Amino acid sequence: MIHISDEAARKVASLMAEQGQSPDKAFVRVAVKSGGCSGLSYDLDFVDNESEGDQAFEAKGVTILAEKKSLLYLIGTTLEYQGGLNGKGFQFNNPNASRTCGCGESFTV
Repeated sequence: MIHISDEAARKVASLMAEQGQSPDKAFVRVAVKSGGCSGLSYDLDFVDNESEGDQAFEAKGVTILAEKKSLLYLIGTTLEYQGGLNGKGFQFNNPNASRTCGCGESFTV
Protein backbone atom coordinates (compact mmCIF):
# COMPACT_ATOMS: atom_id res chain seq x y z
CA MET A 1 0.00 0.00 0.00
CA ILE A 2 1.09 3.57 -0.70
CA HIS A 3 0.08 6.35 1.70
CA ILE A 4 -0.23 10.12 1.32
CA SER A 5 0.16 12.78 4.01
CA ASP A 6 -2.53 15.40 4.62
CA GLU A 7 -0.28 18.15 3.25
CA ALA A 8 0.53 16.16 0.09
CA ALA A 9 -3.17 15.41 -0.50
CA ARG A 10 -3.98 19.13 -0.23
CA LYS A 11 -1.16 20.02 -2.63
CA VAL A 12 -2.25 17.35 -5.14
CA ALA A 13 -5.81 18.72 -5.10
CA SER A 14 -4.49 22.28 -5.54
CA LEU A 15 -2.20 21.36 -8.45
CA MET A 16 -4.92 19.35 -10.15
CA ALA A 17 -7.32 22.30 -9.86
CA GLU A 18 -4.70 24.60 -11.41
CA GLN A 19 -4.48 22.19 -14.36
CA GLY A 20 -8.27 21.92 -14.71
CA GLN A 21 -8.35 18.40 -13.30
CA SER A 22 -10.22 16.95 -10.35
CA PRO A 23 -9.03 14.31 -7.86
CA ASP A 24 -12.38 12.56 -8.56
CA LYS A 25 -11.44 12.01 -12.22
CA ALA A 26 -7.64 12.13 -12.35
CA PHE A 27 -4.95 10.01 -10.71
CA VAL A 28 -1.47 10.41 -9.27
CA ARG A 29 0.89 7.93 -10.91
CA VAL A 30 4.02 7.05 -8.95
CA ALA A 31 6.78 4.92 -10.41
CA VAL A 32 10.34 3.81 -9.85
CA LYS A 33 12.76 4.07 -12.76
CA SER A 34 16.42 3.25 -13.23
CA GLY A 35 18.65 6.27 -12.78
CA GLY A 36 19.66 8.92 -10.33
CA CYS A 37 22.83 9.04 -8.31
CA SER A 38 21.74 6.13 -6.08
CA GLY A 39 20.52 3.79 -8.82
CA LEU A 40 16.71 4.17 -8.71
CA SER A 41 14.63 7.32 -8.97
CA TYR A 42 11.04 8.28 -8.28
CA ASP A 43 8.62 9.53 -10.91
CA LEU A 44 5.36 11.32 -10.13
CA ASP A 45 2.76 12.48 -12.65
CA PHE A 46 -0.94 13.27 -12.99
CA VAL A 47 -2.82 11.05 -15.45
CA ASP A 48 -6.42 10.83 -16.66
CA ASN A 49 -6.72 7.05 -16.90
CA GLU A 50 -5.41 3.81 -15.49
CA SER A 51 -3.15 1.47 -17.44
CA GLU A 52 -3.50 -2.28 -17.53
CA GLY A 53 -1.80 -3.84 -14.52
CA ASP A 54 -1.98 -0.73 -12.33
CA GLN A 55 -2.61 -1.10 -8.62
CA ALA A 56 -4.83 1.68 -7.24
CA PHE A 57 -4.76 3.04 -3.69
CA GLU A 58 -7.37 5.50 -2.42
CA ALA A 59 -6.21 7.79 0.37
CA LYS A 60 -7.58 11.13 1.58
CA GLY A 61 -9.55 11.75 -1.61
CA VAL A 62 -6.60 10.97 -3.90
CA THR A 63 -6.20 7.85 -6.03
CA ILE A 64 -2.59 6.77 -6.38
CA LEU A 65 -1.62 4.41 -9.20
CA ALA A 66 1.50 2.25 -9.36
CA GLU A 67 2.50 -0.46 -11.80
CA LYS A 68 3.32 -3.81 -10.21
CA LYS A 69 7.07 -3.56 -10.93
CA SER A 70 7.32 -0.18 -9.17
CA LEU A 71 5.08 -1.31 -6.34
CA LEU A 72 7.71 -3.82 -5.23
CA TYR A 73 9.91 -0.85 -4.29
CA LEU A 74 7.10 1.39 -2.99
CA ILE A 75 5.13 -0.79 -0.56
CA GLY A 76 4.66 1.15 2.67
CA THR A 77 5.88 4.43 1.15
CA THR A 78 4.24 7.72 2.15
CA LEU A 79 4.04 10.56 -0.35
CA GLU A 80 4.72 13.77 1.55
CA TYR A 81 4.93 17.46 0.68
CA GLN A 82 7.24 20.07 2.20
CA GLY A 83 6.54 23.71 1.45
CA GLY A 84 9.26 25.45 3.47
CA LEU A 85 12.33 27.37 2.40
CA ASN A 86 14.65 24.38 2.88
CA GLY A 87 13.27 21.97 0.33
CA LYS A 88 9.99 22.54 -1.37
CA GLY A 89 8.15 19.76 -3.17
CA PHE A 90 6.94 16.20 -3.00
CA GLN A 91 9.05 13.67 -1.16
CA PHE A 92 8.85 9.90 -0.83
CA ASN A 93 9.26 8.49 2.67
CA ASN A 94 10.23 4.97 1.64
CA PRO A 95 10.90 2.37 4.37
CA ASN A 96 12.37 0.02 1.74
CA ALA A 97 15.22 2.37 0.81
CA SER A 98 18.53 1.36 2.37
CA ARG A 99 20.26 4.51 1.11
CA THR A 100 19.12 7.78 -0.48
CA CYS A 101 21.00 10.54 -2.24
CA GLY A 102 21.38 13.99 -0.73
CA CYS A 103 18.49 15.49 -2.70
CA GLY A 104 16.15 12.59 -1.84
CA GLU A 105 15.17 11.94 -5.46
CA SER A 106 16.96 8.63 -5.83
CA PHE A 107 17.54 5.60 -3.64
CA THR A 108 18.95 2.09 -3.31
CA VAL A 109 17.15 -0.93 -1.93
